[in-house]
Amino acid sequence: MKTVSNFHGRRIQKTGGATYIVSLPKSWVVERGLRAGDVLQFTPHSDGSLSVYADAGSAAPAPPRVVEISNDTPHEHIIRLLVAEYIAGAPLLQVRTHGRMDATTREVVRSFTQRMIGPEILEETADAVILQDVVGPNPLPIPSVVRRMYQMVRAMQSDAMTAFRSRDASIARDVIDRDWEVDRLHWFLTKQVTTALRDIRTLAALELTLPECASYLLASRVLERIADHAVRIAGTVAMLDGESLPSTLVTELDKLAAGSAAVLDEAVESFAQKDVARANKVLDKAAALSVDRERILHAIGAKRGRLAVALAYVLESLERSAMYAGDLAEIAMNRAVEGDGVTIHVERPLRHAVPAA
Repeated sequence: MKTVSNFHGRRIQKTGGATYIVSLPKSWVVERGLRAGDVLQFTPHSDGSLSVYADAGSAAPAPPRVVEISNDTPHEHIIRLLVAEYIAGAPLLQVRTHGRMDATTREVVRSFTQRMIGPEILEETADAVILQDVVGPNPLPIPSVVRRMYQMVRAMQSDAMTAFRSRDASIARDVIDRDWEVDRLHWFLTKQVTTALRDIRTLAALELTLPECASYLLASRVLERIADHAVRIAGTVAMLDGESLPSTLVTELDKLAAGSAAVLDEAVESFAQKDVARANKVLDKAAALSVDRERILHAIGAKRGRLAVALAYVLESLERSAMYAGDLAEIAMNRAVEGDGVTIHVERPLRHAVPAA
């Protein structure tokens, strides 16, 4: 039958009393080196479609991807490149230099494996390090990853404000160091979703639909951004350098921090429960915090020097964290509406119709 784009049309045929058969496109069979008697796997989906793929045992192992760097490549550039390769999902990765890899470059590659979930050093030579991703298709359920990220971010928020109030450099340093833990979970989740987009078997192992994967990925990104703002608050400790903090402003910032944290708590619950009414309340509360922000900003304007800059940084980060929590509430609403059988309750009659944005 006629082939349109990548869709192959085949008629269903009936053989025997109760068996239906469909022929396979010859090109697909030949490209994968399949023969009569080989096993195919079928995965049904909620939209009524059916995926067909060759049995994993019939596929040849993929060759390692090669990443060429030099000993002069900035360390940050090496890490960024390796993170990108990690997210792309290659099971084997060969990091190679022209000539001998020096000890510093080799240590950067090793530190990458220590910071990520999955990659381990399989082999080392004079000019290369071969990394293998040793995790399975679903070692950590994506909802559990997001929940763990949330718990870490909340702890970072609380500790960052403690470090700011007490000007404790050790607590601030600990908050900054923990940012890597949030990043590694975000990168791991991104890798899982990226792989699921290419491989239906990974998607089946995740036990999520593609829209759900997208929602969790967006939620993960929001949490990662909030963690960055906790780091920014912790960074003001070094900026203050023993400067005395005005108690009135600190109290106001503490109240704003508590409000921002409460908004995040509610946003995460609305996301987990697909609760539209709760998500709407989160957005209202996040908007209300902007009023407090304006009042505090006016008071900060009377300060000068490093103190004013540090206070402004804390204020901005608290407001941005609340706004990101609002973004998470919007993701929760989209996730709820996308699901089946969602009932949306309006607590009071609307006085005016609001046109859709």
